[in-house]
Amino acid sequence: MLQLLLLAALALCGSHAEPGSDGMQRVVGGTEAASHAWPSQISLQYYSGGSWHHTCGGSLIRQNWVLTAAHCVDSNLRFRVVAGDHNIYKSEGTEQILEVSSIHIHPNWNSNNVAAGYDIALLRLSGSFTLNSYVKLAVLPSQGTVLSNNYPCYITGWGLTRTNGQLSSVLLQAYLPVVSYSTCSSFTYWGSTVKNTMICAGGDGVHSGCQGDSGGPLNCAVNGVYQVHGVTSFVSSLGCNTRNKPTVFTRVSAYISWISSVRQWAPPTGVLGCPPSTQHNRDLYEVMGKLDKQHSSKVFIIKGVPRYWECPMVPQSSFPQKMGRCDALPHLCL
Repeated sequence: MLQLLLLAALALCGSHAEPGSDGMQRVVGGTEAASHAWPSQISLQYYSGGSWHHTCGGSLIRQNWVLTAAHCVDSNLRFRVVAGDHNIYKSEGTEQILEVSSIHIHPNWNSNNVAAGYDIALLRLSGSFTLNSYVKLAVLPSQGTVLSNNYPCYITGWGLTRTNGQLSSVLLQAYLPVVSYSTCSSFTYWGSTVKNTMICAGGDGVHSGCQGDSGGPLNCAVNGVYQVHGVTSFVSSLGCNTRNKPTVFTRVSAYISWISSVRQWAPPTGVLGCPPSTQHNRDLYEVMGKLDKQHSSKVFIIKGVPRYWECPMVPQSSFPQKMGRCDALPHLCL
């Protein structure tokens, strides 16, 4: 993810501690975060084969609500949220766990066209987390806020340490400066694939998000307070840290009204945001090959679960045409 910029210690809401001092490059260009430095970060896990598996990140925005990416969730699976975690493979005594009671996907989300945007979802939990020094609420930006080019931000997650690598056991962080919409949507970057409801960050060819970081936050300090400005969405199929292909996030400030409306009117159970006829199609491919004619085969959704399948229509991809079969994760609205 990133080579951390050592920022002056700030007393932050959604607090952030300085990165570990060992300098080890552990996620695509990233370093291990200090334990519980990002207390609003959660691990979204699904149940399969008698155990729970990390698939995506997310942000705790209320004691019983989590913000994540639409492509991370599936109505056919059982999910839980782990808060207060640092090493997802060890019990440290700081974790709190709640199951997801309902999934609320943006009604305009179309998994067959991730370039259209709307890759955002809210998860209602079966109970409420207890807030403490290990579990805190994320701060969201004001409606419509747009950060300037090169604005300093951090991506956090348990994602792959390199393209086609392994998930990290510990939470990682990476420094990703914002890339302006005018630059990110230019021909030499993402072109028309990127919309103004998205935010780009990184693109230096070294630091990026990768599979397993999806749904997690892009954290940016505004007036001394870290805010979640992005929800991790996708990277290039040429590789997670491809130069001039910044990690693309859903811009949270474009959806503040929707977030508020869902939390106010959401029923206690059920799944919103997807026509019933489209909820059970399991034909999910890691590499998205039909975004549009101009950008065909250049984008894939970041997923947290290694899966293996045929990847048609990916002539420009560096990934093998055939990857092994693991726990294929069917996804809502595919």
